[in-house]
Amino acid sequence: SGAEAGALAAAAEAEAAQGRSLSWLIEGRRVLALFAFEDALKPGAAAAIGGLHAMGLRTAMLSGDIRAAAQGVADRLGIDSVAAEVLPDGKADAVAAWQAEGHRIAMVGDGVNDAPALAKAELGIAMGTGTDVAIEAAGITLLRGDPALVPAAIEVARRTHAKIRHNLVWAFGYNVVGLPLAAAGMLSPVVAGAAMAMSSVSVLTSALLLARWKPKEDAR
Repeated sequence: SGAEAGALAAAAEAEAAQGRSLSWLIEGRRVLALFAFEDALKPGAAAAIGGLHAMGLRTAMLSGDIRAAAQGVADRLGIDSVAAEVLPDGKADAVAAWQAEGHRIAMVGDGVNDAPALAKAELGIAMGTGTDVAIEAAGITLLRGDPALVPAAIEVARRTHAKIRHNLVWAFGYNVVGLPLAAAGMLSPVVAGAAMAMSSVSVLTSALLLARWKPKEDAR
């Protein structure tokens, strides 16, 4: 517009350095006011990032906001990397680029623009308070819109996967030992039936132990 910031120039630089988006009120070529805006961080955001780092995971933020604002949020939360000024259709492309580098991606989102990236990622996590299309595209939906639930969701998924592998080992172990003995006539039908029953009981009992898992206090 050709207007000069004048005395507000220093204030604009300071606000931009804090990651705030700026708007100017101008009349003709005279600056009347400066407005600085920023998104309020969700209460569980810092706990979520800390929990993910404690699990050995790297964190990244995809944002359509200007780079200064996105970087300011990332700095406050301790996010490892930022992709700012991303267009709505660019989030899925960013996920694909990270995958091409050999990373496995868990994407967290709640908006319509997040749906393609949620579907593209190896694991899509949608907020229960988000849009229907985001929930439909995700593999996991959190019951609440609390970012602190994300580490808990990943942890329970890891434990479930480990339990499945553990149960498969038990099930195959029983069969690997029992089938040759039964084929050789060294295992009576009564003992074979009891062994199969024990196999089912051990697998079921092992699976039920997942019910003892509880999220950490800060993730409830």
